[in-house]
Amino acid sequence: MGFLNSYRLRIQRRRWLLRALYKRRELQPVANRTNQIKRDDLLLFSTQRNEKIRLPYFLSYYRDMGINHFLIVDNDSDDGSLEYLADQPDVSVWHTRKGYKQSRFGVDWLNWLQLRYGHGHWCLTVDPDEFLIYPFCDTRPLRALTDWLDASSIKSFSSMLLDMYPKGRLDTQPYRVGQNPMEIASWFDAGNYTMDKNPSFGNLWIQGGPRSRVFFRDAPELSPALNKIPLVKWDRRYAYVSSTHMLLPRGLNQTYDEWGGEKASGILLHAKFLDTFTAKAEEELKRKQHYAASVEYLAYAESLKHDPQLWCKWSEKYINWRQLEILGLMSKGNWA
Repeated sequence: MGFLNSYRLRIQRRRWLLRALYKRRELQPVANRTNQIKRDDLLLFSTQRNEKIRLPYFLSYYRDMGINHFLIVDNDSDDGSLEYLADQPDVSVWHTRKGYKQSRFGVDWLNWLQLRYGHGHWCLTVDPDEFLIYPFCDTRPLRALTDWLDASSIKSFSSMLLDMYPKGRLDTQPYRVGQNPMEIASWFDAGNYTMDKNPSFGNLWIQGGPRSRVFFRDAPELSPALNKIPLVKWDRRYAYVSSTHMLLPRGLNQTYDEWGGEKASGILLHAKFLDTFTAKAEEELKRKQHYAASVEYLAYAESLKHDPQLWCKWSEKYINWRQLEILGLMSKGNWA
């Protein structure tokens, strides 16, 4: 990486941090319990809008994993999810009516909260439909992973977003409050992925899976990115650039060692495709608050007219993390 690119990225990082400081004025605290946060607590950051049906399982899943405190931005929900979150004793929640798109799709808001409260903590940044899977997650809590990362002087942990889906139509089985969504969306694409490297930021760029295969089959290069870096030992000098796809400083994006071997990595099981998806897609298309003039939701809306089935004869049913490692979708690296 040349000097000019390095200098440009430093200037960009400073700009994102200044934006976060400015955007903090858009957040109104509804329940601020951050005085409960202890020095070594594991923190989770998220933005949400009208996700009340998902929140009970989402919170339960990450509590069981070892998250100590949740810091959540509510983007003007009207389904009772803000009130639900405000009642949770381990949740701090802020409300805003400002545009999701104008905050760089929530990144500015979370960068501020991470700057203010995340310094020195392992911070997990996920959406309410994303569920982290990491090596040995069936027998070891998240703190075992972060302790190993600390001992290995590793500051960030990457995870590929794995789209999960049901067999049959998306609306065949209704999702119930508190239900594990993978009881319904239990299938995934074992292959069908492309991978490239971003020369400026050094992060991998992964595309493919059912969204590329079904919703973007005529333009797979426009399909959503699946590479994410959700778990970071935060420092107030850090800043996410584009969702959790990449962040600065640039070294946090490295997911391969200098010999080409893969570092330990995880998976984010993405439970977007439930019976709630059609209504959610219609709402987000009307709001026009998503990336690239909501091209993703335009593709969803067009395909949903024909009741698509994401399952195909090459689909694989999810079993556990070891299955995902065998398939080459994640790795335990040298964590034994």
